[in-house]
Amino acid sequence: MAGGDIEKEAYEDIEEGVMVNSGFLNGLPVKEAQQKITEWLEEKGIGRAKVNYKLRDWVFSRQRYWGEPIPLVDCEKCGWVPIPESELPLMLPEVESYEPTDTGESPLANIEEWVNTTCPKCGCPAKRETDTMPQWAGSSWYFLRYTDPHNNDALASKENLDYWMPVDWYNGGMEHTTLHLLYSRFWHKFLYDIGVVNTPEPYKKRTSHGMILGENNEKMSKSRGNVINPDDIVREFGADTLRMYEMFIGDFERSVPWSMNGVRGCRRFLDRVWRLQDIMVDDENISPEMETNIHKTIKKVSEDYENLKYNTAIAAMMSLVNEFYAANRVTKGELKTLLILLNPVAPHITEELWTIIDKDSRLIHQTWPEWDENKIVEETVEIAVQFNGRVRGKLVLPADASEEEAREAALNDEKLKGYWEGKKIVKVIYVPGRILNIVVK
Repeated sequence: MAGGDIEKEAYEDIEEGVMVNSGFLNGLPVKEAQQKITEWLEEKGIGRAKVNYKLRDWVFSRQRYWGEPIPLVDCEKCGWVPIPESELPLMLPEVESYEPTDTGESPLANIEEWVNTTCPKCGCPAKRETDTMPQWAGSSWYFLRYTDPHNNDALASKENLDYWMPVDWYNGGMEHTTLHLLYSRFWHKFLYDIGVVNTPEPYKKRTSHGMILGENNEKMSKSRGNVINPDDIVREFGADTLRMYEMFIGDFERSVPWSMNGVRGCRRFLDRVWRLQDIMVDDENISPEMETNIHKTIKKVSEDYENLKYNTAIAAMMSLVNEFYAANRVTKGELKTLLILLNPVAPHITEELWTIIDKDSRLIHQTWPEWDENKIVEETVEIAVQFNGRVRGKLVLPADASEEEAREAALNDEKLKGYWEGKKIVKVIYVPGRILNIVVK
């Protein structure tokens, strides 16, 4: 794949990038290449698309007090018998001690008045199951109960399930991705198969957030001595700095180490935002020279927020602030736009700044800015030029340049002539706005 000078270092981003040195896949983005190679393998009869599932057996009992009791009794005559539905839910008995037994059984095994019962089938003496369900039994369907938490006749009414399900967006910790996601989905599909729920899938969208590690790149824990106390950060740098750094620290789904230098960098940025009032001019409009940057930033931040890409949204706002300082001026209209965009990240400083520059309104009451697509169209683009799949230079071209125009510009570039002169041009691969690959021999 290509995304930089691969002569210097490997290009490791497997999510983005363009294929090189890959035959008929050259010039394709990763996702398109994956689809095309799958189709090619199927056409040749040497492979087929398949989804691999990682569901595996997991013991459904725990030898502890806390947990849902398993509603079964063991009868010498009838074997294991479920208790009548009229006796559900089976409640845990009140106990003074939750300590495990000497035999390894659940603490419930010591409560004879609860354990000893009668068989619902034949009426003979029987004993209750003393193991309890694991924690994932409840966590596999709790979102269904949220739709109708006070219903005593069913897990939820059909009307409430029809209204609320499926979950629009389900987010959780990365450590839950495999087990919780698999088992909650399995649980839901079972309930769907028996007609209890109305949707085949529990969630429309599922995301997982990464973990913030200690500065030593290890999981935070007291024993390792690498725990960061948020209160300490707030006292020294402010709540906005902490909030911003946690959103800027890295990709939402990846685990990243804490960095005090990063915290200080976020504080410096907020200080720069605060000082923008010193170069503000009293003009509610957006200046013509800033129009493209403003609209590009609005679009970038708006879309990134929706896709949980907070770090790149903040980076875009940092670039815009740099533009303001490079121009040594910012209109009141431009600063207001920035403050609205930055408000979800740093609500305190942005609201305070707003009241300073506009005493008659509140930032929180403002509408989100909209971008004009016509004002963010780039007239020119910079593309990478490759020869035989290796990046050898870059070209600035009109955004709508054709393959022929891109080819001629590359061949007329003095810095690139050494890579093709005296050789035969076999093939040209052009991805508009991204890459030009010339194959020679």
